[in-house]
Amino acid sequence: MSMYRQFWLALFTSMLLAFGGSLIASLLSARAYLESQLSIKNADNASALALSLSLSNSEPATIELTTTALFDSGHYELIRVVDPEGNQIVERAGVVDDRDAPQWFMRWLPIHATPGQAKINNEVQQVGTVTVVSHNHFAYAMLWGSVWPTIAAMTFACLVGGSLGAIILGRLKAPLQAVIDQATAITERRFVTIDEPAVPELKHLALAMNATIRRLRTMFQDEAARLETLRREANFDPLTGLANRNHFMARLRQALDAEDAGEGTLLLIRLADLAGVNRRLGRDTTDEFLRCAGEVIAECPAVGSQGLAARLNGADFAILLTGESDAQATASGLLAALIEAGRPFVNDRAVAWIAIGRFGQGTDIAALLARVDRALATAEVEGGNSIYEAVVDVASPLPRNADQWSQVITRALDGQGLRLGSFPVLDTCGRLSHRESPLRLLTTENGEWLTAGSFLPIAERLKLTPALDLAAVTLGLQDLRSEPELAGLAINISASSVANASFRERLLHLLGVHAEESSRLWLEISESGALRHLAAFRELCLALRASNCRIGLEHFGHQFSQIGVLHDLGLDYLKVDASFVRGIDSNRGNAAFLKGLTGIAHSIGLQVLAEGVATEQEWLILMELGFDGATGPAISVLAAKANPV
Repeated sequence: MSMYRQFWLALFTSMLLAFGGSLIASLLSARAYLESQLSIKNADNASALALSLSLSNSEPATIELTTTALFDSGHYELIRVVDPEGNQIVERAGVVDDRDAPQWFMRWLPIHATPGQAKINNEVQQVGTVTVVSHNHFAYAMLWGSVWPTIAAMTFACLVGGSLGAIILGRLKAPLQAVIDQATAITERRFVTIDEPAVPELKHLALAMNATIRRLRTMFQDEAARLETLRREANFDPLTGLANRNHFMARLRQALDAEDAGEGTLLLIRLADLAGVNRRLGRDTTDEFLRCAGEVIAECPAVGSQGLAARLNGADFAILLTGESDAQATASGLLAALIEAGRPFVNDRAVAWIAIGRFGQGTDIAALLARVDRALATAEVEGGNSIYEAVVDVASPLPRNADQWSQVITRALDGQGLRLGSFPVLDTCGRLSHRESPLRLLTTENGEWLTAGSFLPIAERLKLTPALDLAAVTLGLQDLRSEPELAGLAINISASSVANASFRERLLHLLGVHAEESSRLWLEISESGALRHLAAFRELCLALRASNCRIGLEHFGHQFSQIGVLHDLGLDYLKVDASFVRGIDSNRGNAAFLKGLTGIAHSIGLQVLAEGVATEQEWLILMELGFDGATGPAISVLAAKANPV
């Protein structure tokens, strides 16, 4: 029973007891008063009758006549006169049939008045004794009549007391509910503070819980800052602040191999005659030149929105652009900025050369690097500041423009042109934790199934991602219904869909209709997308608690410094980006970062999974670092061995 119901039950019971006790006490008091008044009346009437008979002729006939006259007034139940020897001279008795109170009431509250007695004397001797008993029906009528006003007064008092109790409870309910909600949020891995209630006891409780959460946040932020330092030391160049070669190559490999990877562009930048600058101006000035070039490259607009900039070695830099981008415009703007920044260091000599290479999902990384490196060599041979693009003349079977893409995607949504892929996610015991199921799209009736990275970028531009994501969730729920033994199934949700209020409403309705399957559904959004639409993502996370599905972040780790803003989302898991996982067996910096990441995530009840595990050795190291599970090429091989077809 809830505390509110217990309060009302206690209030009702106490009022009922008070009401009943007060009513009984009032009736007993009134009865005692009426009995005393009747006794006094009996004594007074007996004395008056005896005096009257003493002053008159004391003959029996006179006594009988006087007694009868008095009895006939109707106020007496009994009048008896006896002589000194106890012989009855006259007796008049009667019962009133017209009662003004119920029989049960008179039976439960009988009124017993003392009969009045007096002596009848003449001048020389005692004539007799008179006994008078008044009728009590008037007393019963008065007692019964007092019941209803008493009940009305008590009822009014109870209503007033109940109203006051409701007001007091209402004042307590809001702060108490806030404390309850705060405790509930903690169990859901949402760490929120509340306003301090005015009620002293609740205020102390709220102060203690708020202080605990603030200390937890402080520890969380301190640990996050330490891990962010480790991440930057392991993955970024200390001189320029750009990504180092190992991290950039891991990100490039992920962009080529990932399921959701689409088209992209690689820019290689080489500073001209860096050795000459070093000879002429010295090491310190050369370092200043490199820092200036790094700042220009880092501030390139394309890098801030969807790219990654890195310093590969002494004079070589690179930019990775994912999705659709105008590589030529980016390269031209970058070259102009480098020329301006490098003018004080090169004395009208060439500043930089830039090579451009486009790629798609599944492109061989060695072939891409060789192709772009040749383009960079060509630009260098041409002399001066120049840009050269490595052109690949490969006929693409994909639609060529937005209209064609729109027709293909719409046709797939209306027909049977969508399906889910399947990639296992294993836990540390080698069991299937859940299955990743990215969306596939069929271009033509007999064509190939495209990976998500091939069509989602254009779908974003056409604003079709909400429909595609709803279709993916629908397919996932269907798979869960047809496979009741499946532990879980993960569906990727686009950031633009999360930002769409209509999509969130339709998603919640869909999950409500399939409540049984929803408890095994895993929904995940990229780290960058969640931070970009944080308010909408927070609203979705809170709404999804009712569906019991799990929600997490994928490609996690690149914006780790902002982990503090995720404290109130109630996430269930994190999937660490493959660029931190690749080569973890030989990268001590990333190993230290990931070990700390798993520790801080586990402290708030989050599962930590790894993406893109390529080798069994990586998987073994990840288990030592505290990961709860993983996916990737090596995991698929392990799953196939454990469950051969």
